[in-house]
Amino acid sequence: MHDLTPQEIVAELDKYIVGQQDAKRAVAIAIRNRWRRQQLPDPLRNEVGPKNIIMIGPTGVGKTEIARRLAALVNAPFVKVEATRYTEVGYHGRDVEGMVRDLLDLAINMVRSEQTEVVRSEADRRTEERLLDALIPHTGPAGDPDEDAAERRRRNREKFRQQLRDGLLDDREIEMSVDERPKPNAIFATVGIDQFDPGIQQMLDQFMPKQARDRRLPIREARKIIFQQECDQLIDRDKATEIAIARTENSGIIFIDEIDKICGPQSSHGPDVSRQGVQRDLLPIVEGTTVMTRNGPVRTEHILFIAAGAFHASKPNDLMPELQGRFPIRVELSDLTKEDFVRILTEPKNAITRQHVAMLATEGVRLEFTPDAVEAMAELAWRVNRTSQNTGARRLYTISEKLLEEISFTASERHGESIVISGALVHENLHAIMVDEDLSKFIL
Repeated sequence: MHDLTPQEIVAELDKYIVGQQDAKRAVAIAIRNRWRRQQLPDPLRNEVGPKNIIMIGPTGVGKTEIARRLAALVNAPFVKVEATRYTEVGYHGRDVEGMVRDLLDLAINMVRSEQTEVVRSEADRRTEERLLDALIPHTGPAGDPDEDAAERRRRNREKFRQQLRDGLLDDREIEMSVDERPKPNAIFATVGIDQFDPGIQQMLDQFMPKQARDRRLPIREARKIIFQQECDQLIDRDKATEIAIARTENSGIIFIDEIDKICGPQSSHGPDVSRQGVQRDLLPIVEGTTVMTRNGPVRTEHILFIAAGAFHASKPNDLMPELQGRFPIRVELSDLTKEDFVRILTEPKNAITRQHVAMLATEGVRLEFTPDAVEAMAELAWRVNRTSQNTGARRLYTISEKLLEEISFTASERHGESIVISGALVHENLHAIMVDEDLSKFIL
């Protein structure tokens, strides 16, 4: 999937996100440029950096969804962080380097999942053998010459093997050894061990090693634990970590949301001190530095950063000039129109109407939305967004849940019924809210 063309990337994003073509084109070009960089010779490859992006637009117009779908499309490590979670070093809050550590942890999990699929057949075989050993312990002396006893044991083992595969023994309990790490004390539970320096983390891991404890577990649970233990033995941990670090450095995507909340004029007192400090701490991460993690150093020069914010009370120019320069591409996402709401309700693969139809189908209720119902819901969402706080496409979730509240509540008693949602029903159920503007602010 890494060699998708920009046109193919935009086409895939169109399946889930309505409109915002400028933003889709910008991220598609950024991803294609990564593929182009990999084709360059080594001396030039290291000189080509990513073109980081700032998305400007109100909430609910697709900023986060574009980045999340993009990362899933190209199978890249992706982490979404809130800029407001981080504070300047010395203040209460998370260190900005934590986002890189989170990205590497996610990449390691991705690589381990891929390696697990590679060793799955051998791990399944070993798991089955260990379960059989627990079910049929060998009580005879080593090298027992009794061929009849060995044959009976073999037949008995094969009988249990078939029962295991058929799931007939899932409820039987066996005794096994499980590695458990001691629970952290109160200070680690409130602060979080990930916020400590990597050297301190390794020291704490040595002070709190895993301890083996015997437990009796049903086979359905023991199978998962044993399978994981066997995968740990079959997977080369160092190689997996090396692959994960390379993937983080060359394919990682960090989405920094609410970046407008750390904008503002310079101040020597109040919360703005920390906001300015966050920008100063972000700058070396974005422009390229080495972040030390417990799994090794990670270079950030080629990580793609996508920042987003509404910028209602500020503007991108309020960011530090040095930080602005590290986000050369600016894309403005437009407000959603009534026509956009109609498309959002009907076109995407995960359209809200399709979700409600599928959910109620589990109760045996057949739900149908008429075109005029979709038009009425779209018009109501557009109108409420204009007269109150604009929440973008999220308004449709509020409206649809309020519209179907009674049906969802009684669906378990209406098995086999067919329910048609028409425009008249939308106006009937939501008429009071549509008329009373003050009430709509609280309910919708």
